Amino acid sequence: QVQLQESGPGLVKPSQTLSLTCTVSGVSIASRYYFWTWIRQPPGKGRDVLGAIGYSGSSYYSPSLNRRATISRDLPENQFTLQLASVTPEDTAVYYCARGLRLNLNYVEQDYDYWGQGTQVTVSS
Repeated sequence: QVQLQESGPGLVKPSQTLSLTCTVSGVSIASRYYFWTWIRQPPGKGRDVLGAIGYSGSSYYSPSLNRRATISRDLPENQFTLQLASVTPEDTAVYYCARGLRLNLNYVEQDYDYWGQGTQVTVSS
């Protein structure tokens, strides 16, 4: 059974770096041909794809983040991590990790078959 679980701080101050980890069980994140993806949903808005790391270890990012994001992985721990630099209150959202069936930086619900439960991140001083 595939499971994903996000972890990280719920409150981050403006200008700091947000760091979230997704722990995956039931499948290796190196398994072909999945894309391990970070998605967020700001309050009152739709979901946006932030980026993904593929089975080969290559990372892909949404241009809307202006190069603030870094996605990496830890194979022995079967985890992948999002770091988002220089956060502002506009980065306040529920953050999800999900398993993508293909690489798509535009959100399409059908592209994802397993999700974490989501974690609320608030950017505030």
